[in-house]
Amino acid sequence: MKLIVFDCDSTLSAIEGIDELARGKGDAVFEEVVALTHAAMNGEVAIDEIFAKRLDIIQPDRATADAVGQLYIDQIEPTAKATIDALREQGWTPIIISGGFIYPIQPLADLLGIDRIEAVPLHFNDDGSYAGFTASPTTRNGGKPEIIKQLKEEFQPSAIVMVGDGVSDLETASEVDAFVGFGRYTPREKVKAAAEHFVYAIDEIPAIIEGLG
Repeated sequence: MKLIVFDCDSTLSAIEGIDELARGKGDAVFEEVVALTHAAMNGEVAIDEIFAKRLDIIQPDRATADAVGQLYIDQIEPTAKATIDALREQGWTPIIISGGFIYPIQPLADLLGIDRIEAVPLHFNDDGSYAGFTASPTTRNGGKPEIIKQLKEEFQPSAIVMVGDGVSDLETASEVDAFVGFGRYTPREKVKAAAEHFVYAIDEIPAIIEGLG
């Protein structure tokens, strides 16, 4: 088995789910949350310092999360589905590891035929109002490498590749056979400078990982 692991936000889709959840709550909330998100993804602050804070500001409800789930699909990376289908035929198993939320990511994963999502469970009350979240490794720096280690133990893959746009994705580089930085939507200089490979479209990846495993 060969594993190819994708970040979701600003990689498989153009959007940042947390920012879109905030956008649904008005301009002031949106601007505050976006500033926190960019600071974390650029490595200026630790993810765990701002994770719960953003949700407390937003108070995301189920209806807003449903709308964001549709946005993930509407703004899917245009080469993602065909490329992932082709990679699957070549023996690669795709997985998502995200600091975003399982609930709104699930429709995109279903479209892409990705069965495994390692992300953050979001909870709602019976009336659809926000009821909190369950902390997962991706809510803190160093969490994605932990999950990669777990996947390696679970699957014993002959090769494992990580694709993502953020510093939290770059942290996995020492645990994978190839790290591919992604810059179509939000090219981050820190990631571009440190990544062995850097692409602007998902369909550039097969040529990079050909021969692995």
